Amino acid sequence: MGTETPVKPRVDLPGSGAGHGEPCHVIVLNDSHNTFEHVARTLARYIPGVSYEKGMALATTIHNAGEAKVWSGSREQAELYWEQLKGAGLTMAPLG
Repeated sequence: MGTETPVKPRVDLPGSGAGHGEPCHVIVLNDSHNTFEHVARTLARYIPGVSYEKGMALATTIHNAGEAKVWSGSREQAELYWEQLKGAGLTMAPLG
């Protein structure tokens, strides 16, 4: 009889981020307390390449679809943007 250690399957927890070089996504959720203007200003302030006008378009998508992916990229950068947006009062989905 051997004393083999069983191999444990890898478990990826929800929101644990992308692996194998896949981008991590920052997703803003719809809520009943943020205005379109606040969402647009906040996105324009923290997300590179997002102007106020693009932020308004994303706010409309968030409102109509219930959520919008506002940025994708490295896990480290995604965590920073996620924290900044959440700190500004936006409702955030877990990083994915």
